[in-house]
Amino acid sequence: MGGAMRTSGRSSEGQKYALTSDEDDSDFWGFAHEAEGIFTPLPDAEGRRRVRLEGCLPQGGLLQSVDHVGSRRAMAGNAWLDLLDGDGATMGSYFVNEVTVIDVKPSARGVGLVDLTVTLWCENALPGAERAWDLVRTGHLNRAGMWHELVPEDRHAWLSVALWSREYQRPGRPDAPAGQAFTLDGLHIVDRDSFYCALGEAINGPGGYFGWNLDALDDCLSGGWGATTPFTLHWESSSETRARLVERVPAGDREVALFDLLLEIFEERGVSVILR
Repeated sequence: MGGAMRTSGRSSEGQKYALTSDEDDSDFWGFAHEAEGIFTPLPDAEGRRRVRLEGCLPQGGLLQSVDHVGSRRAMAGNAWLDLLDGDGATMGSYFVNEVTVIDVKPSARGVGLVDLTVTLWCENALPGAERAWDLVRTGHLNRAGMWHELVPEDRHAWLSVALWSREYQRPGRPDAPAGQAFTLDGLHIVDRDSFYCALGEAINGPGGYFGWNLDALDDCLSGGWGATTPFTLHWESSSETRARLVERVPAGDREVALFDLLLEIFEERGVSVILR
């Protein structure tokens, strides 16, 4: 994951992104006010995303590529795209491959700035994630249940932000000690993603993360993600949840309902689940 230590200097107000070479942490490529297209990808014929970096002052390897638009040297290479909060600190980062400058225009964002159009590959910036990042950036991801209103595909994007912003949200914060009790509100759990949204919130508060698939849940239960086993989980509205999480999932040489498998995983990891 990227870090604020990589960026060269402080961003000015309104600059939400920063780019740094993956090959050399000291090769800072510059800030940008916007990265239009990173979350709403319109891929080209080969699947690359076309992203417009608005209000950019290119530096380092990116500046060299700006001078060679149209040639092979227009490809700056692989980089980290950092997402910045209002103070210029890094909230999270995405790895981007083969950043290539294809167009440069003067920017309306400020004198001397340019709008760069680049193509790149980016696996982890999911459609629907921008709203959650904006809530983190502005400090408004601060109350329980904000994910309830999301459509199903946006819940997965919400979880991705919870994961990638974890270091920003919990710098140096230790796990809750063993023996703690947490309350899981099952009323709005209707599928896998909503279960993980609710569980992350139960353990780590609004926008919190505690897994987004079964393997990740198992990792989180091993420690280092906000809670220490053994702990107690009070599962509210569990009968409603049981009726919804009926999807059959493989467990060794058998298939069981997702709800039952979750109970098995919790039990194996030393979590005492109280169904309510």
